[in-house]
Amino acid sequence: MQFRLEFATEAQESFLRLQKTDARKYRKVQKTLGLMEINLRHSSLKTHKLEGFSGPQGEEIFEAYVENKTPAAFRILWYYGPCKSVITILVITPHP
Repeated sequence: MQFRLEFATEAQESFLRLQKTDARKYRKVQKTLGLMEINLRHSSLKTHKLEGFSGPQGEEIFEAYVENKTPAAFRILWYYGPCKSVITILVITPHP
């Protein structure tokens, strides 16, 4: 199933900041977002539900990997909605 991506303000700002400050990470995030649009089950995304977190309307929150086995590896947090075939990107951030 294909999805259209929408960005929360924080995610949009993070993405634009990366574009200006770290072209390599920006390209990695861009590639990951492209995979998310066409195949959320792609093995490199390692998509999984985050327990104990919820979206603004109580939505389940999921995590997708941008990088793996890298210090402060980037992650994308997202949820399904606000409507069918849309996912909202909440945060693009380094993993603690």
